[in-house]
Amino acid sequence: MLIHDASPADQDALPEQSAKQSLLRIRGLNKSYGQTQILKNIDLDIYDGEFLTLLGPSGCGKTTLLRLIGGFEMPTQGTLELDGEDITALPAEKRPINTVFQQYALFPHMTVFDNIAYGLKLKKLPKAEIKTRVQEALAMVQLEHIMHRRTQDLSGGQQQRVAMARAVVNRPKMLLLDEPLSALDAKMRVQMQSELKRLQRELGITFVFVTHDQEEALSMSDRIAVMRAGEFQQIDTPIGIYETPANLFTASFIGDTNLFKAQVLEVDERTIKVEVKEQAQGYIPIRHLPHPKFAVQVGQTINLLLRPEDIRVYYLDEGREGLVGHVIDSAYKGSTLDSVIQLQNGNVVKASEYFNEDDPNFNYKLGQEVRVDWVDGWEWILPDE
Repeated sequence: MLIHDASPADQDALPEQSAKQSLLRIRGLNKSYGQTQILKNIDLDIYDGEFLTLLGPSGCGKTTLLRLIGGFEMPTQGTLELDGEDITALPAEKRPINTVFQQYALFPHMTVFDNIAYGLKLKKLPKAEIKTRVQEALAMVQLEHIMHRRTQDLSGGQQQRVAMARAVVNRPKMLLLDEPLSALDAKMRVQMQSELKRLQRELGITFVFVTHDQEEALSMSDRIAVMRAGEFQQIDTPIGIYETPANLFTASFIGDTNLFKAQVLEVDERTIKVEVKEQAQGYIPIRHLPHPKFAVQVGQTINLLLRPEDIRVYYLDEGREGLVGHVIDSAYKGSTLDSVIQLQNGNVVKASEYFNEDDPNFNYKLGQEVRVDWVDGWEWILPDE
């Protein structure tokens, strides 16, 4: 079931966006290659000064959408309007939009300064203005000390910052970033995530960022547009995407997810009574939950979504209720203990608990029997698809 929470009316209703101006307005955008349709009736408002991430698995259409915004591809159908101007048919070089590609496409024989200045020289700006703007861009990415080095002699992180400086020196209205961090090692990638967000705040330029990395999207974005098979599944804040996913695809794609099937026993205006289908000896898994946002009826099967941090794990001798299972993996992560528990019916549950330094036995043994439970109301309820 496709759920698209991002109609123009819905976007305008978001409190945090209501005062913002739409910089790019996309309506009815379709893209096909022969008989294969890549994008399907895309409607999207991108706001002035926001950091928007296009997130989805390989082949979902996110890079194609980015290329259409940048003017490197032309749509089969639909319109793009930038700051009130129709740019649908404009080629890339005519749009006030710059792109940082996955491969930075720097000139290896040129110095850092000359790489950044290249676009300004093509515009035939005065030498004094070029020098000033390049120096400003270098200061933003903190590379003034290596401006005379050739880019082929730089590290991956330094090359990434040069590519960023070359893009922003032209003062575009929008900056597109096509997985620019994918070539970096894990430590440098985390560092550059912070660097990109800092640059975006300081410049005030709208960033549209493409990635398939969920943690990257959650940590950097003002809004995330989750894509699947050429369509939006949900457009929301990182918290909204993680805590209140629109459908099972978004729930399973963003972060780790535990899904429990439950059957509705009773329904009233404010609450529902359900029975969780996983069984445990001596435990009746009846739950009283808030009424979900969709219509439910007695006998219906629904999904209870719980993140690993929502799960509570108890030793059998603690006298707690819960679903019985045994530990098949346990990993100490410093601040948390992350466990994988297989229930008696074969289902697997992931749990992430704050590590208790005062309990010397707070570490589960492989094969150890435990009970799994959670607090009523912590679930996010989704219909069965």
